[in-house]
Amino acid sequence: MARWEPGTAERLQEAALELFAARGFEQTTVTDIARAVGLTERTFFRHFSDKREALFHGQRLLADAFLSGVAAAPDGAAPVELVTRALRSAAAFFPEERRPHSRTRQSVIDRNPALQERELLKLAGLAATLADALRARGIGDLPASLAAQSGITVFGLAFTQWIADDEHRPFTEIAESVLHELRALTAAPAPPE
Repeated sequence: MARWEPGTAERLQEAALELFAARGFEQTTVTDIARAVGLTERTFFRHFSDKREALFHGQRLLADAFLSGVAAAPDGAAPVELVTRALRSAAAFFPEERRPHSRTRQSVIDRNPALQERELLKLAGLAATLADALRARGIGDLPASLAAQSGITVFGLAFTQWIADDEHRPFTEIAESVLHELRALTAAPAPPE
């Protein structure tokens, strides 16, 4: 068995996704995943704590992409500009060749309430991480939280559009369009009281 080959974690993740999509998340075991790539269950657990982790493993990389955008912003940038840069940086995480994988992954999540909950927790954690990064740049607590939550909402809406079956635009273009809508919405005058 090829336990120590480079890319073992990636092979396990891909096998897990294929099995989850074909059989269902609950019906797929860690043993099934490991065997699909000619490995042992023990090798699986060297890379992931459980089968959910094979599906959510890239979470840290996505957070790092958001944080890179914030870090690269000029000093004194407004909260909306920081979030815009974070979204642009994260968009690089979603190249065209990743779209089929993302569609399949989301279909697995959509069929399982526990995975849906995990996805929401991931997004909440991402919003908290982004808000902390904004606070570290001197943004006040409320504006940092509001900007971060708004940015994650934009990200979620853009991602949902990007994985739609009839969608072909790049993630960056979709995210910019959703950001434009948010800016237009917030620029509208407040209704009279």
